[in-house]
Amino acid sequence: MAIKLYCFGESGNAYKAALTMQLASVDWEPVYVDFFNGEARTPEFRAINEMGEVPVLIDGDETLSQSGAIQFHIADKTGKLGGDTPAERKEVLRWVLWDNHKMSSQAGALRFLMNFLPEGKRPQPVIDWMQGRLGTALAVLNGHLDGRDWIVGNGPTIADLSCCGYLYYPEPFSFDRKDWPHIDRWLDRIADQPGWKHPYDLMPGSPADRA
Repeated sequence: MAIKLYCFGESGNAYKAALTMQLASVDWEPVYVDFFNGEARTPEFRAINEMGEVPVLIDGDETLSQSGAIQFHIADKTGKLGGDTPAERKEVLRWVLWDNHKMSSQAGALRFLMNFLPEGKRPQPVIDWMQGRLGTALAVLNGHLDGRDWIVGNGPTIADLSCCGYLYYPEPFSFDRKDWPHIDRWLDRIADQPGWKHPYDLMPGSPADRA
């Protein structure tokens, strides 16, 4: 039976989970969540995930939410993308936690504020502050990738698939690949992996669907 992932195309966090399953060659299917019309806040959805958030993964009798937890579940289940040694696995965990706290949290919020809120409701002081935070995080990642192909070890791991979660999206959110050459090359390496797809091709839903 295929694993089910409750997701929608605009969600970078859902993309982390979906891309992990793609690159681990897992049999999975997307279940579209109409987030922008409030589906994640309904009692029916909260019965699946009390946090009212996407992604949610259902694997047999097990239900998981939070992208990092889902990624580690897939790595444990398949023996892929989790690091090759105990030291690497600890380093993978370190970068997944860093991304969720320092980078994706800024990138996701900025992208929402700058693209999905009505123009007159966009809080510019908040946007300015978050742009600084994101720039600091991108500088850390870009520096780490100087001289490296991957964040941890000699191949892709869920550390890479967490940190790239928002960086393929076309909407402007203060990230331009040409400004970060090591990140730019790293994103190309990830996109060259068998099974890789752009988030709007991998999951149902995109801004074009709501135009």
